[in-house]
Amino acid sequence: MAKDSKRLLSLDILRGITIAGMLLVNNPGTWSHIYAPLEHAEWTGLTPTDLVFPFFMFVMGVSMFFSLRKFNFKLSGSLMLKICRRTVILFLIGWMVQWFGMWLRGLYDPESHFFVKMFGNLRILGVFQRLALVYFFGSMIAVLFKSKFIPWIIGLILVVYAFILGFGNGYEFSLDNILSRIDCAVLGEDHMYHEEAFGQKLALDPEGILSTLPCIAHVLIGFMMGKCINTVHNNRDRIVEIAVWGALMLLVGWLLQYGIPCSKKAWTSSYVLITCGMASCILAMLIYAIDIKGHNRWCRFFQAFGINPLFCYLVGTVLSIVFGTVRFGVDAAGDPTTLHTLIHNGWSAVTTTPEAASCLYAITFVFITWCFGYFLYKKKIYIKI
Repeated sequence: MAKDSKRLLSLDILRGITIAGMLLVNNPGTWSHIYAPLEHAEWTGLTPTDLVFPFFMFVMGVSMFFSLRKFNFKLSGSLMLKICRRTVILFLIGWMVQWFGMWLRGLYDPESHFFVKMFGNLRILGVFQRLALVYFFGSMIAVLFKSKFIPWIIGLILVVYAFILGFGNGYEFSLDNILSRIDCAVLGEDHMYHEEAFGQKLALDPEGILSTLPCIAHVLIGFMMGKCINTVHNNRDRIVEIAVWGALMLLVGWLLQYGIPCSKKAWTSSYVLITCGMASCILAMLIYAIDIKGHNRWCRFFQAFGINPLFCYLVGTVLSIVFGTVRFGVDAAGDPTTLHTLIHNGWSAVTTTPEAASCLYAITFVFITWCFGYFLYKKKIYIKI
């Protein structure tokens, strides 16, 4: 039996599973042929794919507790500098990845005006930018308020957000949606992601301004689970505490979805509770299997991702751009040949369905990215972003 410890391998594994999941669902062989569980829900509803990003945010909140504990949860000059520095770095990474993609594609398009597009078509918000915002505001709340008030702040955020969406057509996929109206007014349509559903494509950013609000609550729930892990020293008691709270959130979220639809793209309050509840229950199961029973051989693959999660995700994002952009010539039909097409066509030649080929490409891509993470893991190199 594994000894009780405040350092839980299960946290690294859950973090690693979510990174592997994010890379898997973001990099199919073709978007035209995807197995249903690997697709996002069109607007409302929940698929396994809709769990990976919120699970990562949940674990980010857990890790945030242990990071801020080093400063005794008190705001100081050094802590403020650390929070601001990490926030700015995450924002810049999000933008630099976009600029890299624009520049690389511009090499094959003589008419592309990179220095015009790098600002004129820059998507201001995105995955890294959302992580930056929720880290900043989540950290500030955690150090400015006592932990006993944080559950009330979480509840207040979720209630206020539910009312804002309710009175602002926030549960509808239309340009009248308050999420779209705020983003269009503040960011501009040229700087937003255009979501597609029900045969329409609208300027409705899934990582927009207003929908960042419930994400702060999301991270704070993870923060409170981190506190639970820290204060409850026996792993068996940890399991009970985390599982009970997880089941309660899951039940409340499931009941709320009858009035507050569960939607990742709007990041609704019911979605926060359901996904945090599921993440808590899975964390409890992992603590039992890995930290109590010591069954950890099966999860070593994910540990390489979990040790350097953001760096591995960044490597995967850059590789995705390179694989899909760098050309090695053209095929018989005159289409460009890239690493993406070479690998995907290879799997297409040995599989019977296009969905299988698309999925096998995604698995191959995850493994290639894992090789970078595994190298760092074996060398005991930890890159913090």
